[in-house]
Amino acid sequence: MNLKKLQQAERAFFARYPGGFDDEELKHIGKRHNVGKLSEFAAQNLAKKNFRQQAAVLDSITRIVSRSSMLSMFEKPKFRDYVNGLSRDDRSLLADGFNKLLHGNQTKGFEAIGDILLEGQLAKWSLMTICLYQLYPQKEVFVKPTTTKNVIRQFELEHLTYHPRPTWQFYKDYREAIDEMKSQVHPSLSPNNAAFTGFLMMSTATS
Repeated sequence: MNLKKLQQAERAFFARYPGGFDDEELKHIGKRHNVGKLSEFAAQNLAKKNFRQQAAVLDSITRIVSRSSMLSMFEKPKFRDYVNGLSRDDRSLLADGFNKLLHGNQTKGFEAIGDILLEGQLAKWSLMTICLYQLYPQKEVFVKPTTTKNVIRQFELEHLTYHPRPTWQFYKDYREAIDEMKSQVHPSLSPNNAAFTGFLMMSTATS
């Protein structure tokens, strides 16, 4: 990690937005993305106890995908239609994969979800990390390909190599890198991980 570039980005951000994420412009952007309300929905509907109701939990996952402004408008209906069209066995495997990812063995859960979505050509970083992020917005990260590649390049995260096909190893390493970067700047830059990566994205856009 290039700490000097990160600190330069921090100074530039506060020069432009002295109030940080309390700046009116950034608050307006935050409201548009609706992270808080979706996280409340995720907390209520993706709690471990709810996974006893497979159909309901898959419906909740589909709703999070459909309502998220961070996902492509083209991905949303494809995901919904694919999940709704899965066989009973595959729906069970997908629900179990999300249960593991959100509440158990994350590696196995991530891999199980990826295997099922791959069949529908939907094993995409955004679809595989949105629910994880919305349930744990301070802990987990939403992987948006363009932003992620730019962050790796701009801040010289030389131990990370981005690949379009999602893998748990990359996700875990990227999450650790984000945590390390957060520890090097003012805490107000990370009210949640999407806000922090938004700060990083803004700095890459001006570099």
